Amino acid sequence: MDWNLLACGIGGHVSYAPEEPGPRARVHATSAAGDAWRCLRCGLFVPGPPSASGPAAKAPAVRRGKELRSAFILRLFAVERFLRGILVALIAYAAWRFKYSRHTIEQEFNRELPVMRTVLNQLGFNVDHSKLVGLIRSAFTLNSRTLTWLALIAAGYALVEVLEATGLWLLKRWGEYFAMVATSVGIPYEIYDLTAKITVLRLAFFSVNVALVVYLVLTKRLFGARGGKKAYDARLRGESIMDSALAELEKPGPTAEQVAEGVADVPADGANVSADRADVPAGAANVPAGRTSPGSVMPAPPGPGPRR
Repeated sequence: MDWNLLACGIGGHVSYAPEEPGPRARVHATSAAGDAWRCLRCGLFVPGPPSASGPAAKAPAVRRGKELRSAFILRLFAVERFLRGILVALIAYAAWRFKYSRHTIEQEFNRELPVMRTVLNQLGFNVDHSKLVGLIRSAFTLNSRTLTWLALIAAGYALVEVLEATGLWLLKRWGEYFAMVATSVGIPYEIYDLTAKITVLRLAFFSVNVALVVYLVLTKRLFGARGGKKAYDARLRGESIMDSALAELEKPGPTAEQVAEGVADVPADGANVSADRADVPAGAANVPAGRTSPGSVMPAPPGPGPRR
């Protein structure tokens, strides 16, 4: 899949007209349709006016290739974090409301439980051995202080998840660091949880968290991994069309000494050619008698003698 063309097809091309003649010549072309400017994302020349113009150093930083794929993956993680934050926020709200309505809820639960027990028993389910019913009954025994702490902890966790989702969705460097650290903190507890009992839900959460940490460290080069931020920025500059054009123009040309050496070599070559040509007459003098060398003039025959 060509991520550059896909992004341009969805969001349109991104062209830029630099003010400097050198970079301008590298991103500008003339076609039958008129002026065309090179897209900084997909690299194609697009007819029409540029999207923006200005100094080459202020050209927009456009994500290309692997960075577009990375942005898509990070935003998938952001959606997962956002959904998880909403779920935990609902739990916090439920705990807070339960604190003030516990007695009313307990009365309603005890009144409806016999009806539910009868219906579920007819379907083959034993309500008395249900873990959900046991969890609800345990919740009724919690005091107000415990419920308050549970609500605050759940609300704090929800806030962390929303911050992770925001930073990852906006593709910010701080968001990558925050998501990596916040996720790593919870991994030891998840490992302990799995040692107690392995469930599909626990295994799924653990796998997603580990995948996010490993992906961020390796691809975004966090905490100095794979050269750190310096190597990461260098790779981005290498993939940028405008930065590559500027780098080509900034390459040093031949020095004055190199130019002088090149000029000095020309007469020396010419002298060798002249010497070779000077050897031609010498070679022509070795032509045997009776034969003439090319280009030589034959002597005139002797004239008739005097009459007697």
